[in-house]
Amino acid sequence: MSNGVRHVLGVVAGIVLPPLIAVMLMYGVTEVNRSFHNFVISWTGLALIAAAGALVAVLAASRMSPIASLLGGIMFVVLGVLPFIEIMSGPVVPDALIPGWVRNGYLTLGLTGVFLLLGFVLLVSSAFPSRWRGPRPAALTPGYGPRGQVSQGQGSPDHGAPQYGASQGYGGSSSSYGSSPSYGSAPSYGSSPSYGQGQVPDDTTRPMHRD
Repeated sequence: MSNGVRHVLGVVAGIVLPPLIAVMLMYGVTEVNRSFHNFVISWTGLALIAAAGALVAVLAASRMSPIASLLGGIMFVVLGVLPFIEIMSGPVVPDALIPGWVRNGYLTLGLTGVFLLLGFVLLVSSAFPSRWRGPRPAALTPGYGPRGQVSQGQGSPDHGAPQYGASQGYGGSSSSYGSSPSYGSAPSYGSSPSYGQGQVPDDTTRPMHRD
């Protein structure tokens, strides 16, 4: 997936998931509070709170574009600040536009600072530079291609193995198997004495004679 496509999906997730998380939290908290007053447990409310936490983790995940967590963090910070603005200056949104269960959960989460907590968590998770960069290409081992394949022109595991297309000749020079070694010139194993100078060799063909 390219980095541009990842950011486009992050914009979609940042628009869709944060309002869904807020509604699930507000309804879940309202149900849990109501069930506690009746001395029962609202499993539906607890399940909604757990599902909302899982969606928050999706927004903050490293694979997800940081635009998603950035948009979600801004929305939750605004939701967390509004209850305190209403305390100081009066209602910002008329009560008639907000259902009762939504307002109860909104005030509970806002006045206890839960919305602010979620907002700052998502904003901080968007600040890491590694999340804005695209995925890095897989590192290649020197001399090897992807998935362990040996690259041409690079060194292979058996660097010191002999090349079977050519064999070493008698004098140390390489020659191919198709050409036979030259027997006209025998290898010299040392410096032979010169017969034209110095000592004259005995004639081994004459019979032995005494002086």
